[in-house]
Amino acid sequence: MSPNYLRVKKNVSIKAIIFDFDGVLVESVDVKTRAFARMFEDKGEDVVQKVIAFHLKNGGLSRIHKFKYYYEEILKCSLSEDKLNELCNTFSQLVIDEVINSPYVNGAKEFLEGYQCDIDLYVASGTPEDELREIARCREMDVYFKDIYGSPRQKGEIARAIINQNDYNSSEVIFIGDSITDLKGAQDAGIGFIGRVAGSGNDPFAGMGVKTIKDLNDLEEIIQ
Repeated sequence: MSPNYLRVKKNVSIKAIIFDFDGVLVESVDVKTRAFARMFEDKGEDVVQKVIAFHLKNGGLSRIHKFKYYYEEILKCSLSEDKLNELCNTFSQLVIDEVINSPYVNGAKEFLEGYQCDIDLYVASGTPEDELREIARCREMDVYFKDIYGSPRQKGEIARAIINQNDYNSSEVIFIGDSITDLKGAQDAGIGFIGRVAGSGNDPFAGMGVKTIKDLNDLEEIIQ
């Protein structure tokens, strides 16, 4: 553990941090990009590129909403509930082991270890909640969090519930995310937001006045 994260009482006014999961705590965005591409490769390269573009632009959106968009807006065909369930199950089978084995975002593990005793830490993700909890358990990450939340609830709804159930003041809670969906969830809940923008990635928050970090090594200085 880095000396910066020795377990002493931290001088912070933040009482809770809500993290997105993929691309914020774990470098797993590419895993899901490849899975979506594989599932639509029989539809042609043009469709695959549109699927990938929508996925990357809407990183925090649940797979249910993404599949509905792919079928209704790209393929221009209806999507039954049975077919949607089949697609979601296939997607889970393609990604779950790879996400479990994906590396942490730089600084993420150290931050979680260093602050779990001083700040209430949560996850709010677009991944189905049962699957997300299983991934966190298999990665031995579940011990860091007061609770872990996923779809079908929206992120703003999750954040509001966290605030209300724990009597936080909205000024004491921040959301760390890597997508416009995350930002909108934070705005919906009336809490602060910090965007994670990978060094090699496009900045979805450009021109929006959002404070951004390249990884979680930069987070301690901000919350202090």
